[in-house]
Formats: sequence, structure tokens, C-alpha cells
Amino acid sequence: MSPKEEVVASRKEQIINSAAALFASQGYYKTTTAHVAEDVGVTQPYVFHFFKSKEQLYLAVLERAYVRMMNAFFTVEAPPEELSMQMGKAFNGLLETHRNEMLLLMQSFTTPEPAIREFAKEKYSLIYDRLLERFQKAEIPNPQWAASTFISCGLIVTLSEVLEMPKLSPWSSDLV
Repeated sequence: MSPKEEVVASRKEQIINSAAALFASQGYYKTTTAHVAEDVGVTQPYVFHFFKSKEQLYLAVLERAYVRMMNAFFTVEAPPEELSMQMGKAFNGLLETHRNEMLLLMQSFTTPEPAIREFAKEKYSLIYDRLLERFQKAEIPNPQWAASTFISCGLIVTLSEVLEMPKLSPWSSDLV
């Protein structure tokens, strides 16, 4: 990669990082591409150079979060009886290192924009399918229930984070 290409890639990452923080703090509707541009120190047309719309920028944040989360889940090595708990710990780790992205991803289904809602539906279905496959391979009893329960726990963890009520989290440090 040339130095110029590295700068461009770095700027794109800065835009995504800024967007994640702003979307997380202000919400989808109150965040504008102008806010993101100002935060990064670029012009709004420069943001549009990478993302044709605010919706595409939001989806890029969600996609990066999805990839990050799936990588974390599927690099966990643990015996079957500990697999869910270790994957839960991996999610907690992501909340520490990439909080904004994880909270946005886990709450994406609440944004009523059709493309975002479709993204959430597609990704949650893929998450379920991959978890089911992983739990089946680990010979976990009732893998469908285990996959659904794991996703449910992730949603509860998200709720506990947003409300700042760690006692709600099934993967809190007190329990794991």
C-alpha cells in the first residue's frame, strides 16, 4: 500500500470511529455527516467520498462491529460446558474495547430505517445460524435453545450496559 493509500485508509477508519462514537452518543437521527466531518477534521464532501449517505456510513459501522464480534466468538476455544460462558466473556471484552460499535450493533434492530432493519435481520439470522452450527459441533444439548439463549443474553448485557445496571448482565464479572 502506498503512503497516500495508507492515509486514505486511515482517514476512512477515523470517519468510521468518529461515526460510531457519535451515533452511540447522539443516536442515528441526531447525528449528521457534518458532525462526523467536523469531529474528524475533514469536510463533509470528504465523508461522502467514502460513504454516499449517512445510512451507508451507519451500515459500515455496523458491518465492522458484526465482523469484529463474529471473529471474537469463533476464535474462542473452550470445552462444550464452558463454550457459552467463554464466548460471553469475549463479548464483554469487546464491550471494553469497542463499546460503541457493540452497543450499536446489538441495538440496530431498533432503528426503523428499512435498510438498517434488513441488515439487523440478516446479521442476527447469521449469528444464530453460526452459533447453532458451533453448538451442534460441540454436541451441546438442544443447540437451538442454546443459540437463542446466547443471543438473548447478549441483548440483556446490552440493556444492562445502556442502563448502566451491571447487575442485569448474565456475564457480569461477579458471575463469571
